[in-house]
Amino acid sequence: KLEVKVISNDKKNQGTIPIKAAVEMAKQEGLDLIEISPKANPPECKIKDMGKYRYDLQKKANKAKKKQKIINLKEIKLRPVTEIHDYNFKIKNAQKFLTKGDKVKFTVRFKGREMQHNYLGKELLNRIQDDTKKFGKLELSPKFEGRQMIMVIQPL
Repeated sequence: KLEVKVISNDKKNQGTIPIKAAVEMAKQEGLDLIEISPKANPPECKIKDMGKYRYDLQKKANKAKKKQKIINLKEIKLRPVTEIHDYNFKIKNAQKFLTKGDKVKFTVRFKGREMQHNYLGKELLNRIQDDTKKFGKLELSPKFEGRQMIMVIQPL
């Protein structure tokens, strides 16, 4: 009663046949009957060497893993009173990170009474956004988290 769709070793469709006949066919060729898609109706099986099948799956998985790009999040810390040379240096580093494909998180920390002048942090982050426009776009707009202001820029 139970039937499966069988594809032979040379990739020819053998049609829908009973499971016992399919297993017998695989044994005659000295190979294994491998279930490829169990949810299909009828289930699809291939006549193939199990070792080779596993090897092919592993190769495919490794290839997919190589293609994945790992994106790191780099953090650059600033203060509202950061001097121009330090600012330029940090922007240059941010541009380097963005061209490598990493996201950059800018953190402006406020100490003491600087909290009363939080507009300075907002101005600083807006200036950073303008200076990094060529290399990245805004992912997380400037927002307050406790005593610091945070903004995230992702590569183009």
